[in-house]
Amino acid sequence: MNLKKYLPNREQIAEIPALSSLRHLLLEPNLWHMNRYSLSFGFLIGGICCFLPIFFQTVPCVLLCVWIRCNVPLAVLVVWISNPITFGPMMYFSYRVGLWILGNEQEITLLNPSLEWFIDQLSIIWQPLIVGSLACGIAFGMAGFIVIQLYYRWRISRYKLRKLDSRRRSESDAVEP
Repeated sequence: MNLKKYLPNREQIAEIPALSSLRHLLLEPNLWHMNRYSLSFGFLIGGICCFLPIFFQTVPCVLLCVWIRCNVPLAVLVVWISNPITFGPMMYFSYRVGLWILGNEQEITLLNPSLEWFIDQLSIIWQPLIVGSLACGIAFGMAGFIVIQLYYRWRISRYKLRKLDSRRRSESDAVEP
């Protein structure tokens, strides 16, 4: 599947007037190339930022991609796994993972859903939520990183085998006259 035809190219990004001050950063070739380094680190950063318990996770994701010089479109696509529909279940899962890592068994009480109740509950759940979010983000990002690295190794080995097979056929055809 060729994703390049669905993604904007560098020139289209450079023509957006709102991004004119960032043009020199956004035209960095590695931010848009589809190579092993750029894609694997893009997935890693997108996976970590996907589980951050904040809104607008795309902003730190893009800033990290520009800093590390990895694929921005893939990282943003991975961050968008966390959307308004999936954000709640992802954060609850992260919270449960954080409780498991910290060895706690706290439960949220549903007594009075008000601003005071929310602030009280937030003071209780912030630590397991942060720990679980980082753990889930790193695990998800590393899984994608490893899959992309293995995929590229498989593609390269397949290419080398085809090239070697082609060379052997051409040598055997030259010997058999």
